[in-house]
Amino acid sequence: MYIPFSEINLSARVWIYQANRKFTDEEVGILTETLKAALESWEAHGQPLTASGKIFEHRFVVIAVDESKETPSGCSIDKSVHWLQEIGSRLNIDFFDRSLAYLDDYNNVETIPVPKIKQAVTEQIITPYTTIFDNQVTTKAQWMKRWKTPASNSWLSRYFSEQTAS
Repeated sequence: MYIPFSEINLSARVWIYQANRKFTDEEVGILTETLKAALESWEAHGQPLTASGKIFEHRFVVIAVDESKETPSGCSIDKSVHWLQEIGSRLNIDFFDRSLAYLDDYNNVETIPVPKIKQAVTEQIITPYTTIFDNQVTTKAQWMKRWKTPASNSWLSRYFSEQTAS
């Protein structure tokens, strides 16, 4: 059962899929409608899941499920991955490239290849205060508080401690 993202419980589990490129406005519409239709009939072991999905920053798909009502199964989670693989294939979007880090550069989403992060820190392209998207959050509450966070509060923090140690 689909519900608007604003109405899903704060404890809802979230999955964040990052795209390898910015969506066009038309693609946002296609993704939104496709996601809504898929989530409307999403179920685990024959039981409907209370779920939501939304596009953010023309770059991220966030899917949420209220686990207090019904827990998604491995098969239902796999099904959501297949939806994104299928629509990604149709729109030429890769939602599964984990080789990029995403930064919010003055309200503009930028990417840096993960192997170049250390160099970007050294060159101060990324500072402890650079806003990054932490796609490792697991609940809607965490997403609201920590999805956009200073690099020093994220998995990138180790690069700053390495810098001060040298």
